[in-house]
Amino acid sequence: MRARTPAESSLTESQLDDLLSTPRPETATALAHCAGDIIVLGAGGKMGPTLARMAARAAPDRRVIAVSRWSSSTAERALNDAGVETIRCDLLDSAAVSRLPVLPNVIFMAGQKFGTTGAPAMTWGMNVIVPAHCAERYADARIVAFSTGNVYALTPASSHGSREEDAPSPVGEYAASCLGRERVFELYAERRGTRVAIVRLNYAIDLRYGVLVDLALRVRTGEPIPLEMGYVNVIWQGDANRIALECLPHASAPPFIVNVTGAERLSVRALAAAFGERFGMTARFSGAEREDALLSDTSRMRATFAAPEMPLDDMLDRVADWIEQGGSLLGKPTRFEARDGRF
Repeated sequence: MRARTPAESSLTESQLDDLLSTPRPETATALAHCAGDIIVLGAGGKMGPTLARMAARAAPDRRVIAVSRWSSSTAERALNDAGVETIRCDLLDSAAVSRLPVLPNVIFMAGQKFGTTGAPAMTWGMNVIVPAHCAERYADARIVAFSTGNVYALTPASSHGSREEDAPSPVGEYAASCLGRERVFELYAERRGTRVAIVRLNYAIDLRYGVLVDLALRVRTGEPIPLEMGYVNVIWQGDANRIALECLPHASAPPFIVNVTGAERLSVRALAAAFGERFGMTARFSGAEREDALLSDTSRMRATFAAPEMPLDDMLDRVADWIEQGGSLLGKPTRFEARDGRF
């Protein structure tokens, strides 16, 4: 890792959203192979707005609809200004889902992670019942469904991580409910021939949240960084958005499953030290690295899609600059260090 180099300019939040929603030629090509309009279900979360904008930019002749409860009217207006239609809908309400327009290309992003420990019933509702409602409504569509690497067991830190064919072994209610989400879509693929691609993502990096933001904030404030989960994979959110959209032509029955993350196994200790160099501080630590971690093998992703475009050092520089300039934060730590599945 290199010492920090001065950023050419500090991004505004609008510029950040533009960066995260920039498609590449492969994204436009993938969508060209999938005729028809696009609907993004659960688009109001961390990734949904930039993914919906990217779809609109990659296929400007298509109708792109973003569906959410839209607790943030600002986010909704910003999407409208970018040419994305929005619909307000509670996806737990089956009657409301039955009134959504039926389009041939679906990106399913709805789910709940944070607050699982305090509200397990809602977590299961969002992660299993909502997929059932949406799979029924869009049984004849192509569906790209977001999942998580948390469905896997921890693997030896010396390994390349879990592969898609490994048997799931979720720890905790969040991970178990995410596996339930996958099983719902698998059932529709089996019984109805629904074409599905499942994206097992960990961890997407924005400048407002993510593992790197969590580490940078702890270094900046002098808070000790726990090392028990000593290794991670990360990917720039813009790259994750691109690959998710590029999964649409790969949707199939049975489902196409792909791990989406960075190929490199990253040391939490080394990442924190890198932020220390950029901030002119010394990172503090607690505990010690265990022999296993939540890691994913990206061989299938790298064989199927163009490589992610944002290098790690650029992510580190951008996150450090964002923190130093006081950029806005979502205030939702990833809790990547949790080994018990409690979020």
